[in-house]
Amino acid sequence: MNKNMQITTLSSLVKVFPDEEMNFAPLNKATMMSNEVYSFQAAYHWNDRMLKNVKIEAQTELSPWVTLRKVALAPSEMPCYWDHDDNILRTTPGLYPDPLMPLDEEGIKLLPGQWRSIWIQVDPKGQAKAGVYPIKLYFRTESGDELGEAAFKLEIINANLPRQRLIHTQWFHTDCLATAYNVEVFSPEHWNYIELYIKTAVKHGINMILTPIFTPPLDTAIGRERPTVQLIDVEKSGSAYSFKFEKLKRWVDICKASGVQYFEFSHLFTQWGAKHAPKIIATEDGQSKQIFGWDTDSGGKDYKHFLSLLLPALIEFIKQNNLEKCSFFHISDEPTLEHLETYKNVSLIIEEHLKGFPIIDALSDYEFYRTGVVKNPIPASNHIDSFLENNVPNLWTYYCCSQYHKVSNRFFNMPSARNRIIGIQLYKFNIYGFLHWGYNFWYSQFSLYPIDPFCSTDAGCGFPSGDAFVVYPGKDGPVESLRLEVFFEALQDLRALILLEGLIGREAVLEIVEEGLDEPITFSSYPTGHEWLLQKREQVNRMIADHFILQHSPREHI
Repeated sequence: MNKNMQITTLSSLVKVFPDEEMNFAPLNKATMMSNEVYSFQAAYHWNDRMLKNVKIEAQTELSPWVTLRKVALAPSEMPCYWDHDDNILRTTPGLYPDPLMPLDEEGIKLLPGQWRSIWIQVDPKGQAKAGVYPIKLYFRTESGDELGEAAFKLEIINANLPRQRLIHTQWFHTDCLATAYNVEVFSPEHWNYIELYIKTAVKHGINMILTPIFTPPLDTAIGRERPTVQLIDVEKSGSAYSFKFEKLKRWVDICKASGVQYFEFSHLFTQWGAKHAPKIIATEDGQSKQIFGWDTDSGGKDYKHFLSLLLPALIEFIKQNNLEKCSFFHISDEPTLEHLETYKNVSLIIEEHLKGFPIIDALSDYEFYRTGVVKNPIPASNHIDSFLENNVPNLWTYYCCSQYHKVSNRFFNMPSARNRIIGIQLYKFNIYGFLHWGYNFWYSQFSLYPIDPFCSTDAGCGFPSGDAFVVYPGKDGPVESLRLEVFFEALQDLRALILLEGLIGREAVLEIVEEGLDEPITFSSYPTGHEWLLQKREQVNRMIADHFILQHSPREHI
């Protein structure tokens, strides 16, 4: 090993900063279920002149299922709000580890005096036999000289995680795809990118897709508009309307083929109060023009008439495509108590057409549910207590930029443990669904202008870095982030707890999760260290393993 090279294996929950000394204990062994995805890191430090074209090789019987990526750095002007809590890594603007870039033929560059890391991911898809697998990592120069190596042992347990029960959506912004890749909306190129990004979403546990029947009225400044991404074609003749669903059918087919299980149709009224209609384009007298938008009163007779024709036609499409049990609707995003009456009035307009379909909306005031205006509320994680105390059935939750005190979130400057703890919280409180607004929001706040996510990670200083997206627009498709991978680990934790529950019962699982803690886990109170999360998951894995009789040779413990 070259004396100028240091390599250490770490968990996926460590964020390796180039300008920080390595003060984390190494992690060199772990367990996983046979059908889950396991990630760890190899952090490295070089203390000599810059060296280019360094190659990294993983030697293991698991090689067909091992992927190596370099943890790249992304800039953050706005890491957090001024009144942040203490469960953060730093507050300074600068470079943060986040994009997971593929290793190409050029390998990596060793920069003097910097810590960097490689993301190692093992995804055997249930095809590898149970047992212990050594993984050796070698760093070599372009000419083949060895610079250093690292070792890891991964045990595959002969058990499968159950299918994900949680409904999980992170809002998919198709207009951002068209803008980032400079392609025409719903052109062949656009459809190709749509499919690539949907597949990446599904691979990471996002099983519900925001479906833009009309351009979603989300994060748009009043009077401004986002690029038109409308899946339903509308023809207008006087007061008569007709609808074509060819684009929507193509969308549904792509989603189903990619593994999407649920569809949420975009909001029928504008955000923050439901005062207006979304932008809707129609063909009239052979010309395409806008027929509804910011100048449309949400309760006006013209829009009510339009909805009375649209919704029955959409429901017929839903029935023809066997979507009745997996379709959800939205009215307006994040209404507050001052909007209660307006929200109630527009709800009455559409409820007569949507009987039997769940209507879900992100909101945080319990009064919406208490008064019966909203039957399927999605409260923010920092406002969920009153909903839990009143035993709201099939309860969802969400977080966004406003949830930055105590509760889980995924900002650049937050420890990854704060991202991953949500899995245990979702399990404890029997949460039915989880929503986030930003899978790939690549515009400024209020959609005033597009941004390059590799250069601007805070929506033009609109939200703390990490709130608006978890994927980057790579040349050939999505570049995943370590935050996306860590959140998926949280979803796997949830599935592991459900698997253990089937073996020993729910009460016993909850006792195991909270044993030794000074106070019960809530959405705002939980162990903050990543070591606790790793140890707890290993404990759960061992208990699962002890309940399964291996059909192969006795397991070697590590």
